[in-house]
Amino acid sequence: MSAHTTELVIFVLLFLIVSGMGFVAARWRRPNDLASLNEWGLGGRSFGSWITWFLVGGDLYTAYTFVAVPALVFSSGALGFYALPYTVVVYPLVFLVLARMWSVSHVHGFVTPADFVRARFGSPTLALAVAITGLIATMPYIALQLVGIEAVLKTMGITGHLPIIIAFAILAAYTYQSGLRAPALIAFVKDSLIYIVILAAVIYIPAKLGGWDSIFDAAKAKFDATPAPGDGHILNANNQLQYVTLAFGSALALFLYPHSLTGVLASKNRNVIKRNMSALPAYSFVLGLIALLGFMAIAAGTKPVTTDGKADANTIVPQLFDQMFPDWFAGVAYAAVGIGALVPAAIMSIAAANLFTRNIYREYINKNATDAQEANVSKLVSLLVKIGAVLCILLLDPQFSIDLQLIGGVIILQTLPSVALGLYTRWFHKGGLIAGWAAGLAAGMWMLYLIPNPANGKAHFGGSAFPLSNFGFDTPMTIYAGFLALIVNLVVTVAATAILKAAKVADGDDATKQDDYFADEGDAKVKPLDLTGSH
Repeated sequence: MSAHTTELVIFVLLFLIVSGMGFVAARWRRPNDLASLNEWGLGGRSFGSWITWFLVGGDLYTAYTFVAVPALVFSSGALGFYALPYTVVVYPLVFLVLARMWSVSHVHGFVTPADFVRARFGSPTLALAVAITGLIATMPYIALQLVGIEAVLKTMGITGHLPIIIAFAILAAYTYQSGLRAPALIAFVKDSLIYIVILAAVIYIPAKLGGWDSIFDAAKAKFDATPAPGDGHILNANNQLQYVTLAFGSALALFLYPHSLTGVLASKNRNVIKRNMSALPAYSFVLGLIALLGFMAIAAGTKPVTTDGKADANTIVPQLFDQMFPDWFAGVAYAAVGIGALVPAAIMSIAAANLFTRNIYREYINKNATDAQEANVSKLVSLLVKIGAVLCILLLDPQFSIDLQLIGGVIILQTLPSVALGLYTRWFHKGGLIAGWAAGLAAGMWMLYLIPNPANGKAHFGGSAFPLSNFGFDTPMTIYAGFLALIVNLVVTVAATAILKAAKVADGDDATKQDDYFADEGDAKVKPLDLTGSH
């Protein structure tokens, strides 16, 4: 640890500065009263273009992105670059969805995607399914932010879980006090640090390694020498289908996560959403540079930290920084990763708490909850969510947290028909949507269970690349399990809806069938809906 004193001092100093900003955020753009979900959980729905840019970008580009995407490139090669097309494709797709979602949520006071589903389809059961799916998908995502911090601490020679517990205790305290304003304010610092570190890395490190030719030659030599059919410095016939479906499936899933919608719903108007969806693809440029760190690590001969005989691939990027940068700048880079965990972890815990409060507590426990009661419940649940994330790291193998997040991506996709398609059509029957959701989940879990990972000896839940040979095809090609599960979901939803409509089975509350409820020609055209008796 003595060899890392400079890095540790800078890391702790920047971490404390940012934590102080988190507490100060309670007074930033302060309303008269924080005791409502609109204020505590959505920042008063008042954020403009710049704040939304950093908040949504900081929400999506996490500490885990910083360490896991280069680690995947380091171990699998070109397949790890799937993150680039998926973040390019996602914004035109969600441009169509999020402006409308903002308008409807703004007029009707929706805080979560399950709120929207509850009103749209008049089904508390479907809303509960969407809420539980969001909670389950979000929990391991928060734990993965701890994995990112842990990777940095391991590189500095710090072992044990006490530093992570302290870091998350501080995070819990200022999130409890300041709500969404805390990550919104911190996001400015977090993204600025990441931009500085990455731009310095792509200029400084290649210069030390003999240029990009040497880096790509080293990557090619490594993957040419491995027997695995699915890796390589460029895509091949065995991994192209996996690459395409993983990128597209991930794009469809990204803004279905509750925390993604939380950042969007905090915006003050539709134009803020439109501007951000037009400009956020610029983040993909930075993500591409982050991915290239994996190839740089190959050329530099970087080795991951080994604990108890197990190599931790997530330490590749921190180890590269330690190897290539001066001590003081390595400390700044570590702080960028550590602070990169705080923003998304805060937003995720707030989003999960809002789901519980609005769609479980208010629906099933206290139907007449006041704004202050809702805010207090969300604050307490946000603490419990963070405690749960810490327990995942303390009690489970970190690799299991990563596997859980893979599962989370597959299951959150199953809310797409209700949340995204539901914005544009009410043709689906609530019973059909529930049947499709259940079928998609079952198919996804079955496929994930069948996927092994020979590298770590796992027979089940070893990844998301489903071999087509399981369907009897004579090919080594794989496909993203979540993509297939979504197809199952859609087929069952359409078939079940057609059957239920033909049988004239009752479908939700009549009040939600008004077409003008979802008019999309600007905010003024989205008319309030009388939902009396639907809660």
